[in-house]
Amino acid sequence: MKIVVVGGSAAGPKAAAKARRMDQHAEITILQEGPDLSMASCGYPYFVGGFFDDRNQLLSTPTGVIRDPKYYLKAKGINAMTRTRVTAIDRKRHVVSCHDLDEEQDFELAYDKLVLATGASPVVPPLPGSDLEGISTLQSMRDADYLRQIADEKKIDRAVVIGGGLIGVETCEALHLAGIQITLVEMMSQLLLFLDWEMAKVLENHIRSKAAIVITENPVAEFLGENGKLTGVKLRNGIELPCELAVVAVGVRPNSKLAEDAGLKIGERGGIEVDTFMQTSDPDIYAAGDCVEIPHLITGEKVHAPFGDLANLEGRVVGQNVVTGNKVEFPGTIQTGVCKVFDYGAGATGLSESRAREAGYNVVSVITAAPDKPHFMGGELLLLKMVANADTGRLLGLQAVGPGDVSKRIAQAAMAIHGKLTVADLVNADLPYAPPFSPAIDNFIMTAHVLENKMLGRMSGLSASEVRERLQKGGQPYLLDVRGADEFERMRLGVGENLIPLGALRNRLNELPADKDQEIICYCKISLRGYEAASVLEANGWTNVKVMEGGLMAWPFPREK
Repeated sequence: MKIVVVGGSAAGPKAAAKARRMDQHAEITILQEGPDLSMASCGYPYFVGGFFDDRNQLLSTPTGVIRDPKYYLKAKGINAMTRTRVTAIDRKRHVVSCHDLDEEQDFELAYDKLVLATGASPVVPPLPGSDLEGISTLQSMRDADYLRQIADEKKIDRAVVIGGGLIGVETCEALHLAGIQITLVEMMSQLLLFLDWEMAKVLENHIRSKAAIVITENPVAEFLGENGKLTGVKLRNGIELPCELAVVAVGVRPNSKLAEDAGLKIGERGGIEVDTFMQTSDPDIYAAGDCVEIPHLITGEKVHAPFGDLANLEGRVVGQNVVTGNKVEFPGTIQTGVCKVFDYGAGATGLSESRAREAGYNVVSVITAAPDKPHFMGGELLLLKMVANADTGRLLGLQAVGPGDVSKRIAQAAMAIHGKLTVADLVNADLPYAPPFSPAIDNFIMTAHVLENKMLGRMSGLSASEVRERLQKGGQPYLLDVRGADEFERMRLGVGENLIPLGALRNRLNELPADKDQEIICYCKISLRGYEAASVLEANGWTNVKVMEGGLMAWPFPREK
């Protein structure tokens, strides 16, 4: 069997390696246009940021062997040809037309099964000045080398990062570590669109605290320059940002032209259309990685999900199916992701509340704030937002932001979503516990407890955004802060709140509104005491008591202190 793989980044080599393990006699060839193979592209920002210095680590096995053509030939019996561009696919003759970029020669290669792993390309808006020197993306090893050189030389004072997605925020940190003043520009109203607004706002505040400037809802209109070199970025509202470097990270689009030219079906989002076997509209051609569209496991819609882990999983499925026939399926994605933003983590899995509502779900959600382990073990704050189907209780999504262990909770939720578990299933989940790793009741389970209380009517919760909206619209809720006086002195909202410490509340009920139907919103630092206070008030006849979810730690707006 002749298996030809087009693309040598993640999905392609994975498919080739799995096919080799399934068939030791197949003739397997990888065709890669660039000079490198199996690049750890998700590691580019960390190489730029100086977390490690040897670029070869991005190309090496865990034992330090560089994954070059010699490695593939000797270790796997795979012929990997770099600097080779595939120009066309002849489906009738079962051949691909190739061009050797070094020798400037054309040749053809026959296949029995063809794998397309052509990846995706960065989107660079066609703005005036986009050809100036000093404008880069972070999509290739060449980009990573260029930005690392800039970071090492320390000759640049100011940079603008365009795009507040995963690559944008990671690049922001990487360049900041080099002593470069960063301005992060995002055309939407928030960073990291997989988060809901109030969670993204917490992250935005953290980025600002690290001396980076963040500008939202103001896209770039033009690149400015002199003598062919970048000197600044002009925004749509006319503001000019002087800089010597601009990194464009506004997204990627699937490299599907080769497939489209060959007559293969292309999806609505521009990716190659595949079934659950990762088979294209041609039974002898498969596709995997950033060039394809796959189903979202909750909504059922086709999505473009350019994640390195998914590329490897899809490649593994392809490698099996090209050898054994269609026996293994890749069901789809729930778009789980996580990133490091300075000393915070940010992650999500499944649907955000806004996305779930767009998809037509009757949604219930809750935000919690708590340390990720006991205080005596140095617990760090973790904000979680859990989203569920209000009709069935099924978990739809989880978001996490903070210096605590974000990845662990996102992983827990991802498996729960895959298992179609409900909030009722989660409240007694048996997760590992020891003080160095988590609280006795893990943050994930605790959040399920709070959401269950909300669903059962035991607690009426409001997000910080909902509380602020009430205040801005001229509402007059009675805000009850039940922390201690010393805590109040150190940090407070300054929006007309009233301080009655929880320990004194039962003896000071006479200070509360006489109208038992007056809306009262209780909170503390994380609103655990706020929930206790709400229970006290309800037991004493107040009928319109709310809890501000996540307390002060989830308040993303300016405070008095």
